[in-house]
Amino acid sequence: MPTVMRIGAFRVYFFSHEPNEPPHVHVDRGSASIKVWLGPVEAARNHGFRAHEIGEILGLVGENEARLMEAWHEYFG
Repeated sequence: MPTVMRIGAFRVYFFSHEPNEPPHVHVDRGSASIKVWLGPVEAARNHGFRAHEIGEILGLVGENEARLMEAWHEYFG
């Protein structure tokens, strides 16, 4: 599970066994986790984050989308 970045209390990463899915990242804080699609940025699956937190996370991912897409393509080819 390569960590791509940390933003405050959030860990942004992807699983190395998901190369056949569209580009996405997972974001965790504590026991809460959300899967976020890249291009366009949208929540795919959420476990434990509240609605206002999801909005914050989507904003943070959107602000860093280019860097996250680059990391995805560098890792998965």
